[in-house]
Amino acid sequence: MAPIKGSLSSKDRDMLTRYLPLFIILSIVAEILGTVGGFGSSVFFVPMASYFMDFQTVLGITALFHLSSNIAKIGFFRKGFDKKLMLYLGVPAILFVTLGGFLSKYANPKILTIFLGVFLVVFALLFLIYKNLKVDDTKKNAIIGGSLSGLFAGLLGTGGAIRGATMSAFNLNKEKFIATSAIIDLGIDLSRSIVYTYNGYVHWHDMYLIPILIGVSIIGTYLGKKILDRITQAQFKRFVLFLLLGIGLLTVMSNI
Repeated sequence: MAPIKGSLSSKDRDMLTRYLPLFIILSIVAEILGTVGGFGSSVFFVPMASYFMDFQTVLGITALFHLSSNIAKIGFFRKGFDKKLMLYLGVPAILFVTLGGFLSKYANPKILTIFLGVFLVVFALLFLIYKNLKVDDTKKNAIIGGSLSGLFAGLLGTGGAIRGATMSAFNLNKEKFIATSAIIDLGIDLSRSIVYTYNGYVHWHDMYLIPILIGVSIIGTYLGKKILDRITQAQFKRFVLFLLLGIGLLTVMSNI
């Protein structure tokens, strides 16, 4: 596949090569946080990788990275899945990520990213301040959450935070939460990988990163699981909310 518009310039490739150890370390940190938070590493990986490569290349690399990342999570957290959420949240997510992937060629990523950040801040603050507030664990809310998470995953490369926000309403134990999220994300990544390749976001000269990121996904998921084994269910739920708040604030501030 020949590089097209959106591929890394030789200057950008030189910078990534020069700072490759830093890129790997930050990728491992993103994978650990994504595992502990339960909604995947892309919400951290996408803004981090954007410092090293252009946005469309980030989308392509993220989709391929996430395939191995989610396979690793399914392997480490295989104690069970929530079949209802896999259906009602997963199917809409897969359908809408395809739509978002095609629309990513035309959308303004900065405006959408700010909107996503504001949504996450408001959601997290509401549930941290009003501890008894609850989103009904209904089929309708699962479908809406899945659709939005898929759409944003296609447009921005990251929709796991919205999926995590939706899934938090269903009070799953942490192992089932992560395993269910990972298998839904796997379907999302398979779909958008095809669309991003069609769009020209995936380039042969970036493929050397894939085996590196496969190793990152295994190491980061393993370390994240070790951390999760040491925290309670209540601590896990609060951590997810604080993580969503931090992601939202960082997203808004870095794009204003």
